[in-house]
Amino acid sequence: MTKGIVAEKTVIQDAKLFINGEYVDALSGETFDTINPATNKKLATVANGGKEDTKIAIDVAHQTFVSGVWSNMPVEERANILCRMADLIMKNVDKLAYVETLDVGKPIKESRGFDIPRAASNFRFFAEMAKYMVHEHYDMSKHMSYVQYTPAGVTSLIIPWNLPFMQMTWKASAALAAGNTVVVKPASYTPLSAVMLGEIANEAGLPPGVLNILTGPGSTVGTVMATHPSIRRISFVGESNTGKTVMRNAAEHLIPVSLELGGKSANIVFEDADLDEAVAGSIEAIFRNQGEICLAGSRILVQESIYDQFLDKFVTAVKKIKVGDPTDEATDMGALVSKGHLKSVDEYVQIGLKEGAKLAHGGKAIADLPDGNFYEPTVLYDVNNKMRVAQEEIFGPVPVIIPFKTEEEAIQIANDSIYGLAGVVWTNDLRRGQRVTSQVHSGLLWVNCWYVRDLRTPFGGAKASGIGREGGRHSFDFYTEAKTITIKK
Repeated sequence: MTKGIVAEKTVIQDAKLFINGEYVDALSGETFDTINPATNKKLATVANGGKEDTKIAIDVAHQTFVSGVWSNMPVEERANILCRMADLIMKNVDKLAYVETLDVGKPIKESRGFDIPRAASNFRFFAEMAKYMVHEHYDMSKHMSYVQYTPAGVTSLIIPWNLPFMQMTWKASAALAAGNTVVVKPASYTPLSAVMLGEIANEAGLPPGVLNILTGPGSTVGTVMATHPSIRRISFVGESNTGKTVMRNAAEHLIPVSLELGGKSANIVFEDADLDEAVAGSIEAIFRNQGEICLAGSRILVQESIYDQFLDKFVTAVKKIKVGDPTDEATDMGALVSKGHLKSVDEYVQIGLKEGAKLAHGGKAIADLPDGNFYEPTVLYDVNNKMRVAQEEIFGPVPVIIPFKTEEEAIQIANDSIYGLAGVVWTNDLRRGQRVTSQVHSGLLWVNCWYVRDLRTPFGGAKASGIGREGGRHSFDFYTEAKTITIKK
């Protein structure tokens, strides 16, 4: 598909709240605008939900759960509806990808080639897995015990702005497959694709009230979603300090939480690595989605013996990254999500330079693209791990390159961080790969690859990168209650 074809066919619609199977205005009548990061022009008007709207949506979800229309539906029927949702996502893949690209600022080839298809895969995977949830059975001499996994109840899903549709479906598909009802709050920066899931749910036959989608500020909508006594699970993806607030709020009613938070992942390149593979993989790991991704390999640790060679190859590759119109198929990197975030990224670069880091490429907004939030792919090198740019999450296209001498030093640097979400090791020594990954304190580690996900495996971080695990059976463990029943023979 070439640039502009979808644009001619897609009308960007204003977004309303989706409650009880219907699109409705906020009770206050208030709205806000969502902005195209590539132009800083208005994309659509969005309903500005408030506390009362949120309470209504939660009450609807609770009543729907109690009614059993979804929670007691045979799992095969639930799975069929979720698979129809997957089919409809793929039927509308071009439209969804285009809206996502306009709202987020990311390249269309990423939205259409990965994010939206992965969203469909999320629904298919959990729909199928729900059919095979294991109910344990234990036999005793005079008694028999068995364990039932029952839906937890109303689930709050609070979704970030960087991968809105994929992240929402990753959480919602598991919660729904387990039999829960769901209330979702997409980020105010990027609500448009998320709201479109309501229409898909209706067409697929999802009963009204099972899925509810609220747009509005975290200070009102998000707070109610984390404190309402009818909520029985909260899954939050976002920044670590906000995650702490969600957890404190949830404690009032002892609501279990799953938190996927920030990251400052170590991308470790050893001297025995395939250098071209390591360079290409490291480029992908930091510049995909404009670096606005929690899994980014933002700290690149390079062994001193190959440091200069790696830096030369890396900078050469960075200079070839095409930044521009996100709807253009040839674009590799789009716009940052907002003017404020563009300013934040630039401030970090200036902080790094003042701290003594050296600039190999980039370091400023792109003058030829003044209307949007476009920032040059930037490389800071000769960085010390104690610098702020090495310790704090920039969440942009700014890797910091740090030299190391030995394997032990690389592990020490990798672990010298408040975060522990992910990490990458580039080496042709399998034993080294196993040694290093076993000692790096992160929830996800890759060897000679990045961002390869098997949906059966647990996903989550350590330390300030989160609490809990989702994925495969771990999602069902979180979104269900284990009930032990013992019967006398």
